[in-house]
Amino acid sequence: QVQLVESGGGLVQSGDSLRLTCAASGLIFSSYTMGWFRQAPGKERELVAAVSWSVSSTYYADSVKGRFTISRDNAKNTVYLQMNSLKPEDTAVYYCAARPAPRPVFLSQGYNYWGQGTQVTVSS
Repeated sequence: QVQLVESGGGLVQSGDSLRLTCAASGLIFSSYTMGWFRQAPGKERELVAAVSWSVSSTYYADSVKGRFTISRDNAKNTVYLQMNSLKPEDTAVYYCAARPAPRPVFLSQGYNYWGQGTQVTVSS
């Protein structure tokens, strides 16, 4: 049984930092591209960042480039999202997702497994 468990969300102020962690189990982690999506109230789920299974390539949404960093540790079956200089518009539920392919895609339909989500709230 595949499980993705996110942690690290919370309530912070504008300009603060958070690090999200996603611990994976039940899958061959190094064979999955990992992504972080977010969904704000009334908005569609969007891909924020992704890292290929070989760690050779990463993707970032324009809105987070230069502020967020995705990384993975295949030995620990874990993917991280370091979020710096947080803004109120970053407020959303953040989801970890896994895709059994070498490279990321933008659409959520391209990911087979999802975590339960962790709330990030940034106050101004």
